[in-house]
Amino acid sequence: MKKVLFSLGVLGFILAGCGSGSGSTNGSASNSASSDDQVKIVAVGSTALQPLVDAAQEMFTQDNPNYQISVQGGGSGTGLSQVASGAVTIGNSDVFAEQRDGIDASKLVDHRVAVVGMAPIVNKDTGVEDITKEQLIEIFTGKITNWSELGGADQEINVINRANGSGTRATFEYWALDGAVPIQSQEQDSSGTVRQIVSQTPGAISYLAFSYLDDSTQALKINGVEPTPENVSDNSWEIWSYEHMYTNGEPEPEVKKFLDFMMTDAVQEGPVQDLGYLPISMMKVERDAEGNLS
Repeated sequence: MKKVLFSLGVLGFILAGCGSGSGSTNGSASNSASSDDQVKIVAVGSTALQPLVDAAQEMFTQDNPNYQISVQGGGSGTGLSQVASGAVTIGNSDVFAEQRDGIDASKLVDHRVAVVGMAPIVNKDTGVEDITKEQLIEIFTGKITNWSELGGADQEINVINRANGSGTRATFEYWALDGAVPIQSQEQDSSGTVRQIVSQTPGAISYLAFSYLDDSTQALKINGVEPTPENVSDNSWEIWSYEHMYTNGEPEPEVKKFLDFMMTDAVQEGPVQDLGYLPISMMKVERDAEGNLS
């Protein structure tokens, strides 16, 4: 019988194709699976991590055509809740499971595959490239409302926020805003949509993972520090997080094979760096779920 690793959403397909048999994300698995066994992995969650996992699965499935790997967004909160419930194989997250209310982190296994920096971005016509952390907080809390107050264009500031389930939002609020609560404003789930809106909206400001930065928007310096991988590596740039791929318990061998591939040189020296992430090995500091550095 073919072994299939499945989400609840594809249960009907599996039952139809495999009779009464089923697979599970965290159950026991046969080590005698052949290369003909069909393996389905569903990875859901962080849109900041999505480009990396998608690039890695394309590389992986070229050499493992029996794998079908679906990579979807939805935010870190969605990834954590769905993997915790057993609905998906892997939950992608920018935050530790311990940081998310309603998640029993003790049942999840953390696989850190990279580090991602995040930066505030603005529409290029604002005329502002460098602000202080205090000014950034005042922008997002509504105390500064026009770019002219910062030496920029006479344009009203248009804050674009991320949805509540976003790990990017949680990281940004904690490390960039010192926990301050942003004003009510437009919210977007997708990093790609945020980039497009900011690039096309006069006076707009938001924030993105480094993996989404390009010349369509202006990434801001904070206190003169540039948002670069080198500055993330020694914590000179504090707005960063680990990229986690959580499984519900220890992964089955077929899933572990893909997770192990994420840590190979082919991925860590390839798409991890090509897409603007940092290899774990590049970090000169470590940070735990409470934010403590070592």
